[in-house]
Amino acid sequence: MLDRKTVQTFVELADTLVVGFDVIDFLQMLAERCVELLDVDASGILLADARGSLTLVAASSDQVRLLELFQLQTEQGPCLDCFHTGQIVTCADLMAEPQRWPRFAEAARRDGYAAVQAFPLRLRDQTLGAMNLFSHTPGAPSADTSDVAQALADVATIGITHERTLRHHELVTEQLQYALNNRVLIEQAKGMLSERAQISVAEAFIRMRAHARNTNQRLAVVAAHVIEQDLLLVDLLHAQNRTREDEPRT
Repeated sequence: MLDRKTVQTFVELADTLVVGFDVIDFLQMLAERCVELLDVDASGILLADARGSLTLVAASSDQVRLLELFQLQTEQGPCLDCFHTGQIVTCADLMAEPQRWPRFAEAARRDGYAAVQAFPLRLRDQTLGAMNLFSHTPGAPSADTSDVAQALADVATIGITHERTLRHHELVTEQLQYALNNRVLIEQAKGMLSERAQISVAEAFIRMRAHARNTNQRLAVVAAHVIEQDLLLVDLLHAQNRTREDEPRT
């Protein structure tokens, strides 16, 4: 059964997801809570960027921040293995030989860490990053500790996907509103040009679109010039009508 402090942490993380969500602040709080709740001495969280390269986004201390950066620099360590396999990676004794990550293990021991465990931030078959937990004393964590740690990593994954979904939704909404605003602008310009050049609305649109393509401009920009009564442009578009009327008919 979860203790009261653990339950409060999950409630706090859930509240953060809903109100004033900031993914960096959220993950930093998560790294700090891991140290408070679990039998570990430090925590770091790494996320993959758009190219699939891991980047440090949160650490419970400056010491572990430098260790995580060293792990990325040397391209060896539990977080990288965890990220690439999507599985929990455990090293109960960094003094043991042979070591999977000799340079990382040496640096971790130098900082006083004797054990490490990495948990994937995984959504179905996609791994978004990994969370490292460090201990000063050797030994594998209990099954309960690992379960809670993975649950916290899952909460982090939910937070990250929530932020990305929200950002995508806002971008789509913004793009949709931009398109709607431009459409109103274009409709208004079509009507103005139609009246001034004494042509149909359909013909006005054809001329505006042709001019936009010929001058490598967006149609909305041409429409804005028409609305702003750019007389040179309006006369140019109007002149197309006169030119067509003067052309010999076949």
